[in-house]
Amino acid sequence: MASRWIPFVALLWEFQCCVCREVTLPAGPLYRVAGFSLSLPCAVSGYEGPRTQDFEWYLYREDAGGRQIGVVSTRDAGFPYAPFQSRVQAGEVRVERDSGDKARLIIQRLRPDDQGRYECYTPSTDTRFLGNYSSSVVVKVIPDTLLITHSRILSGQPVIEGTELQLTCAASVQSDQHTHVSVTFGVRTSRGAESLGHNLREIIGFDRELRVTPGRSGAYGRRYRDGEIAVEKRRGDGGRDQYVLKMSALAPEDSGSYFCEAAQWIRDPDGKWERLAQRTMELGNLTVQPLAETLSVRTVPDGDVSLRPGAPLRLRCQVLGVGVWKRSALLVQWMRRGPAGGVEVEVVRVDPDGVVAWGDDLSRAGGGSMEKEADGSFSLHLFSIHPADAGLYCCAVSVYAGRRTPAPESPATITQRSEWVTVSLKTEEVRVSASIDLPRRPLLKRGSTVTLLCNVSVEATGASRVEVQWLQTPEEPARKDPALSEDSGRLLLATLSYDGLTRIYSNGSDLSVDRVSAGCFRLRIFSAAEEDQGHYQCRAQVWAQDPRGGWYSTGAEAQSVTVHLYLYARVTDLLLLPLVIGVSSALFVGILIIATVTCCFMSRLARQRSRIRK
Repeated sequence: MASRWIPFVALLWEFQCCVCREVTLPAGPLYRVAGFSLSLPCAVSGYEGPRTQDFEWYLYREDAGGRQIGVVSTRDAGFPYAPFQSRVQAGEVRVERDSGDKARLIIQRLRPDDQGRYECYTPSTDTRFLGNYSSSVVVKVIPDTLLITHSRILSGQPVIEGTELQLTCAASVQSDQHTHVSVTFGVRTSRGAESLGHNLREIIGFDRELRVTPGRSGAYGRRYRDGEIAVEKRRGDGGRDQYVLKMSALAPEDSGSYFCEAAQWIRDPDGKWERLAQRTMELGNLTVQPLAETLSVRTVPDGDVSLRPGAPLRLRCQVLGVGVWKRSALLVQWMRRGPAGGVEVEVVRVDPDGVVAWGDDLSRAGGGSMEKEADGSFSLHLFSIHPADAGLYCCAVSVYAGRRTPAPESPATITQRSEWVTVSLKTEEVRVSASIDLPRRPLLKRGSTVTLLCNVSVEATGASRVEVQWLQTPEEPARKDPALSEDSGRLLLATLSYDGLTRIYSNGSDLSVDRVSAGCFRLRIFSAAEEDQGHYQCRAQVWAQDPRGGWYSTGAEAQSVTVHLYLYARVTDLLLLPLVIGVSSALFVGILIIATVTCCFMSRLARQRSRIRK
């Protein structure tokens, strides 16, 4: 009979133990470093009574023969024994509550004699004494061996935006326990609060598992991915590990006081990482000057330039205040606009890779070069300047701070321009006039060859040539190719260039242009048709020769008045109409006679057949 009660009693005991008091501490032993803090959490569960429980802490030193030493209590201010009284009163040793049934023992600065077995006791508030009312864990206090030194610090001198920064610190630990070291580089700024505190920012470092970890600020994460910041670990002298911070392009927001922080870590028996010790090494102050405050671009010469046609033009662009030249890429452009303003065009550029690209065919036609003479000095050389090259010039410089080979879509850090320089030409006066002649004898008819003459007169001091263009305003513009339209409905038919080249633009007519004599130019229209009728005009442009033998447009031009071309019908065309009318009339009369005869014959034949039947 008694054997039947055994399972019931065991079940009852198990049920009671499920609701009995239980006090828990982390698994031990726990290793902590002298001089640094100890945080020991204690929790109680399965209790009866109020939700706020009291906690008392005891220490059993290894050299005290198991003697109990009161450390601190949540309910009794006089609880601490003599070794801890002053430390408790100073707040160095205290209890901090996480909740009503969770509290932790805090010792801010561990001493070697703080080593021992710590017991967390919770006074009973239960109606029955069930479970355990205390728990203990062994704490080992190990010497502080964390060392941190620097081998490269900041000089305190301001640097220019885009400059490279490299800082080095060394950290080491000598411990019998298996501990890890983390190293973080950071900066204290006055621009706001991020990550570490009110004005501290983590830049980058190695975590306790030797993983590279950029600062939690989004900007540092992006710069790390773009390769602008990095950290390296090296083996230094004396076996100490050296950690190197590299920032390829400093920005103004990088100004501040830099430091290197090293921490010693250990994995507790419960698998959680605990920071044992931490030290910070100051690396100096840094001020980054924005490029906008230091960059300057000027053109040499900086005054007006006056030259004769054919003379060489040399302008120099000087860039100052960029900082370390080898750390920044430059895009240098020479821009030009007309003497009275107007559209701005790019003459030439040299990109960050040193590739020269001409953007203006007029400047390139005269020959030229774009060269880097030295760091910050770029020259534009036009071998033979022409009137089309006159105007306002400036140098535009785009700086890619800290980037030697920026991506095509990368925005420039800053773009700055020099003052405009006026380049003018001392040209001789050129006079030109043009007249057009349309010989009307014999009478101009469709299908014949039409000849138009353009007479040009030029007054110039030097050698000159003429380029002639032929223009038409057709009677019916819709019949012409819209691509040939110029202005006011005029079409450019043909051009005879100054060097004798012929360009025919007509899309239907058979044309030719040539030079009849020194000042006479001819346009011929073969097999002229109705769409060739209209108003014709010639335009003459004067080209001059420079001292180097090259030809250039002087800008002098003249247009003739217009002449009207009307084509008469040919004689054969006039005879064609009566012929067509006559043939048509004859056919009509013939068909009428045949129809009448046929009708009469058929009527007579019908009468004869009717008589025979009767």
